Amino acid sequence: MPGVTTKAQTAGGMVIAAPGRWDEACFAVPAVRAFVASGIGVGVLCAASQRGFWERLPGLAVLDFPANMKSRVLAGELAGQWQTALLWELGVAADACVRAKIARRLGPDERALKKYLTHPVPLAAVGRPLEHRVRHYLAVAETLGLDTSRAEFFAPAALGLPRHPQSLLLGPDSDFGPSHEWPLVRWVEVAQALQAAGWSLSIAGLAQGSRVAAMLLERLGGTLPYLKVEPFAAALPVLAEQALVLAVDGSLPHLAAYVGTPCVTLFGPNDPTWKRPLGRSHAILRRHVPCAPCFLAKCPMDGRCQNELSVARVLAAVGERAQYG
Repeated sequence: MPGVTTKAQTAGGMVIAAPGRWDEACFAVPAVRAFVASGIGVGVLCAASQRGFWERLPGLAVLDFPANMKSRVLAGELAGQWQTALLWELGVAADACVRAKIARRLGPDERALKKYLTHPVPLAAVGRPLEHRVRHYLAVAETLGLDTSRAEFFAPAALGLPRHPQSLLLGPDSDFGPSHEWPLVRWVEVAQALQAAGWSLSIAGLAQGSRVAAMLLERLGGTLPYLKVEPFAAALPVLAEQALVLAVDGSLPHLAAYVGTPCVTLFGPNDPTWKRPLGRSHAILRRHVPCAPCFLAKCPMDGRCQNELSVARVLAAVGERAQYG
């Protein structure tokens, strides 16, 4: 189809409109795998920047579209191709599925989505204890009768790349906003301590971040390997080769978890109970303060959740993860 590329053409079946955010895409993976395992024939409709992420999942047809594609044009490419659509959120993909007149449109029974759906899927009752965000996606699959408990649904994506011993990727930038970033001076101290301990360091920088990574590279002499993460999916092979990732809360640690690399994630205004990377091989660190979690991209106060997280705690967590691996 012009404008939309596929890994495999699937007539009928279900097309899933992928979440736009990278953390949400990672949380949706186990549910998507459950749909694929059901044998109904599943495709995922995603932005072109996500193609390299979704095509790592066997049995899934991947349809991607350019960032500037209009929903009416995308709808013309989808028309007549799918019997069912699963919509997680508003956006170009969801709008295109409606315009394409896909007869059966499923999705969480949420106010914003209701006009897009023909079959809203009831949500869990309000008032339950806070659950990890992955439950949002699994609950929809379970309500539709699928078994989501199989271990392979949560397994890392296999890239077939060997890990380099004692390699550690630093991710000081966050695409979630500056309030999610740890101070530069702490990163310098941690990096120097890790180098002294024999770690082979590299640095990942984001176009969306506050350039903490670029400043860290400069402060360390400009000689460390530097990965410019743009687009995010292009970083998957590098993440898969690391022994460990140390990063602030953002998309990077979720993608590291997606390929099975242990990560230590530094949380600030976000809630790790809700949004920690998936998997048991990871560690999260936070300095709990009265105003957290606020979920704000910019701190209106003094950034205490970041400023009070100590270097000693971070180094200890890295040591523990190294022993775990």
